[in-house]
Amino acid sequence: MSTGEIVDRRPGRGRRRLAAFLSWRAWADRWTLGALVVAFIVAMPLIAVVGISLKPQEEVWRHLIETVLWRYIGNTLALALGVGIGAFVVGVGTAWLATMCRFPGRRVFEWALLVPLAVPAYVIAYTYTDLLEYAGPVQGALRALFGWASARDYWFPEVRSLGGAMAMFTLVLYPYVYLLARAAFLAQSVAVLEVSRTLGRGPWSSFYSVALPMARPAIVVGLALVVMETLNDFGTVDYFAVPTLTLGIFNVWLGMSSIEGAAQLATVLLIFVLVLIGFERSQRGGRSFQESRVRYKPLPGYELHGTRATAAVVACLLPILLGFVVPGGVLLNHVLSFYRETLESQFFAYATNSVFLSGAAAAVAVAIATFMAYAVRLRRSPVMRAMAWVASMGYGVPGAVLAVGAVIPLAWFDNTLDGFMRSAFGISTGLILSGTVIAVIVGYVVRFLALSFGTMEAGLAKVTPSMDDAARSLGHGPLQVLRKIHVPMVRGSLLAASLLVFVDCMKELPMTLLLRPFNFETLATFVYQFASDEMLEEAALAALTIVVVGIGPVILLSAAIRRSRPGHTGD
Repeated sequence: MSTGEIVDRRPGRGRRRLAAFLSWRAWADRWTLGALVVAFIVAMPLIAVVGISLKPQEEVWRHLIETVLWRYIGNTLALALGVGIGAFVVGVGTAWLATMCRFPGRRVFEWALLVPLAVPAYVIAYTYTDLLEYAGPVQGALRALFGWASARDYWFPEVRSLGGAMAMFTLVLYPYVYLLARAAFLAQSVAVLEVSRTLGRGPWSSFYSVALPMARPAIVVGLALVVMETLNDFGTVDYFAVPTLTLGIFNVWLGMSSIEGAAQLATVLLIFVLVLIGFERSQRGGRSFQESRVRYKPLPGYELHGTRATAAVVACLLPILLGFVVPGGVLLNHVLSFYRETLESQFFAYATNSVFLSGAAAAVAVAIATFMAYAVRLRRSPVMRAMAWVASMGYGVPGAVLAVGAVIPLAWFDNTLDGFMRSAFGISTGLILSGTVIAVIVGYVVRFLALSFGTMEAGLAKVTPSMDDAARSLGHGPLQVLRKIHVPMVRGSLLAASLLVFVDCMKELPMTLLLRPFNFETLATFVYQFASDEMLEEAALAALTIVVVGIGPVILLSAAIRRSRPGHTGD
């Protein structure tokens, strides 16, 4: 090939590269616009809640203030505080033992302590009520053993109470604190702990004075998640007759037929959540908890023997027994005794509904999360980051609040379209979005988008930017790069994100109850209705199915935590 031929081709190649670059920028702008649309759609329910709460509804609001509002607020605060303290004690204590101490069974406890996370709070509430109520096996055995004739002859704690609700939430939510505290302990530098040892400090002294302060940001995040999940619950507080703000939203909306009053209560609950998020961020912001060296070696561990080893085993075993083994055993016993009745009560139809809704929501959420994560990758600007944050904030908002907010714009769209079709063509379109499975899927996606977005963002972060540059130089647009390069490389993240969203949708109760179509049941609503009617036996198979579905992601989380420590070798 002659030099003249080479020179002649360079301008054409330069134009192609320029066209490819301009095309890339144009696509990036389209992705930015798409991210803005997604952020607006996710924020719409919250905007709708605040907007309609400003609509005058003096009679309902005055009635709430004069009767139950302060009780709702007081119980909500007490419940959140009690569960937070319980989750802190159990989660941080077991995380320290499983990470820094050596005793029999520790390797099993590392992952087993996460298993109660697979049990929804309302399921464990139903099982313990069945176990501990007056007619249950525990009190029956006590009466037979001691010869008591009636409840007047002895005292037994009331499980259906505020304290009982605190215990139920603590048993299934402490893994959030355990999860993050253990990850923080694993990431700590051995050098700092060795210095503590040379100063004569033992395991617990090092824990209080060194490890706990360094893990504080992670623990605060875990506690924030625990409190948010507590605020989101409806099944437990409804079954235990503990009036909270979430229960009040249901009562005002369905009992008093006031969407405005429900929106006002939802706004109060939203303020609680925003204050909590602000507190959590203030605890993290402006503080540095970085390590003093970059070389890591295996954690030394404190060898426990005798009484201390036994106490450690008991401390780690009790949360697993009470949070998973006991309720799982109760459910399994009911399943073996009443499985025929369950199978005859449309169990498979309800399971199909749950799988369909959860699968559809997971697919949509992962698709949107992939889009948002890649848009952030294309445009690393504060505005894009802000839109990503807005799109992810639904996870921190209780399902009842999002349900109220989702119904308002969906109902407006249905009514507007129906009015137009009636006036223009004389036909009625009826309910297209609100009161349909589409509303449920929309609610699920808004609430759990943060799970899939965080997973996909972490997955894409592992793909080196040089691959984008190489693809751009070859004339490929962002969509082609995402489809041909990034998606195949982050298949694991796609699967993990889908699984996390799917499991959470299977367990979601308050949003499903408020948004589902008439006579449309899922496994969660089926369990709620039968357990509320004191028929847990016939709903046990559905409850156990929800629990089993949630175990897989829990084990994956445990494995991911163990691999998270720098220098991990798989020992």
